[in-house]
Amino acid sequence: MSEAENRPTNFIRQIIDADLASGKHNSVQTRFPPEPNGYLHIGHAKSICLNFVLAQDYNGLCNLRFDDTNPEKEDIDYVNSIQADVKWLGFDWSGDIRYSSDYFEKLHGFAVELIEKGLAYVCFLNGEETREYRGTLKQPGKNSPYRDTSVEENLNHFTKMKNGEYKEGECSLRAKIDMSSSFMCMRDPIIYRIKFVDHHQTGDKWCIYPMYDFTHCLSDAIEGITHSLCTLEFQDNRRLYDWVINNVSIESEPHQYEFSRLNLEYTILSKRNLLTLVEDNLVNGWDDPRMPTISAFRRRGYTPGSIREFTKRIGVTKMDNIVEMGVLEACIREDLNDNAPRAMAVLDPIKLVIENYPGSDGEQLTVKNHPSDESQGTRIVPFSRELYIEAEDFREEANKKYKRLVIGKAVRLRGAYVVTATRCDKDADGNVTTVYCNYDAETLGKNPTDGTKPKGVIHWVSANESLDAEIRLYDRLFTVANPAAESDFHSVINPDSLVVINNAKVEPSLATAKPEFAYQFERQGYFCLDNRIDSTEAKNGKLVFNRTVGLRDTWAKISAK
Repeated sequence: MSEAENRPTNFIRQIIDADLASGKHNSVQTRFPPEPNGYLHIGHAKSICLNFVLAQDYNGLCNLRFDDTNPEKEDIDYVNSIQADVKWLGFDWSGDIRYSSDYFEKLHGFAVELIEKGLAYVCFLNGEETREYRGTLKQPGKNSPYRDTSVEENLNHFTKMKNGEYKEGECSLRAKIDMSSSFMCMRDPIIYRIKFVDHHQTGDKWCIYPMYDFTHCLSDAIEGITHSLCTLEFQDNRRLYDWVINNVSIESEPHQYEFSRLNLEYTILSKRNLLTLVEDNLVNGWDDPRMPTISAFRRRGYTPGSIREFTKRIGVTKMDNIVEMGVLEACIREDLNDNAPRAMAVLDPIKLVIENYPGSDGEQLTVKNHPSDESQGTRIVPFSRELYIEAEDFREEANKKYKRLVIGKAVRLRGAYVVTATRCDKDADGNVTTVYCNYDAETLGKNPTDGTKPKGVIHWVSANESLDAEIRLYDRLFTVANPAAESDFHSVINPDSLVVINNAKVEPSLATAKPEFAYQFERQGYFCLDNRIDSTEAKNGKLVFNRTVGLRDTWAKISAK
């Protein structure tokens, strides 16, 4: 079977196959056209992968184009972050980065052409009046009193708009289509408005800016896009897309195809709502690891491969649905289970003293970096008389189901010796502070000589040579699966979405950990060094690790209850 026959198919691929077979198109040209008014989120990752992978699979090209028509809400920081996200996901665009603002002169020319054909007019209704004249879903709109202004007057008005002779909001250029259309987008939509705002690409050259729906389709046509892919909420807008293309003098006639957008449990994917989270300081910026942005997933330790695999698994259809968070988390778990090296970190430390351990210098143990991947090699881990273990890994008494350290019973220290607890110290509140034990010096890498086999294995770090760390346990930002359906999504923010552990201890090999590179902390989950450390944390000298994902889906159990 050929590589092409092995590829997963979907309705878009079937359309492309038919177009190429019929000769409608000789090649495939796609584009990813974000508006630079926020950071990209996981929904955009679906569109990125779809457009770039289609171009790759059909030996075509994919452009990165910013549809930058609203400078009031756009920022160069968003432009830069979007470029970085696309690169991080493993894609490269065809040629130079494109901007719709590159075509402002051409777009202006097309607007003039529509006026000359009697298909556009300058309207002086204010915003409230425009909405009133527009009608409702049940009632048709009514014509603007300016709809039948002569071509000459409209050209004059539009020139004055361009020259800044009218105030912002005083008038707009509208397409003359059909105020009785059942599609609201066809009721003489605004295609140009006045904004005295500097643009991040064109500066103060323009004070009139084209609307998105007018700009988007013409930018596609200018670039020779063969298959314009967008999400289902733009389905009705396809009529306006086609109307604009069909009524101006342009050779290319791209066609728009819609697919279902990504809806993911426990997240909101509206840029407006995400911006609210940032501006209200409910999260610490667009790349806060609790956010559904690509930069947040990156900071949290997700890999490009896991995101690409996720978009592959959910597929491309025309049916709206909500994808379980567990699907995304399974992709990163599978990736990191295979590829992440292991390390030891103690999040809630108590001291373990090996009373019969000789001397105080300790020793250096060689430990595998991965239990089943020899190619990942080994590392040196210091072992000493005094160690730290997890507080939850010790009980004075326990039933047979408890497989960790209990007084009088043996347990193996990961990669080291078998020890048996003998006693413990407690503080004034009754909390265990120190556990004392004896070790069997003959059990390094093997079981005791008496034939017994410890039932449990616990992790540890050397008390003297461990490093201080801050561990950030990030969890789902919302307590309900569909926060967007709530009347106020602020009311369902998870108060435990971030738990900070300040007194963790990690093995010294993690001193060379690199940001965004995930490790499996034995029995704790997957963690990576944070890629953005503020001055306070740097001053404290602590390593700061973010939890990428737990070892198993605990939320599935919670949801089932």
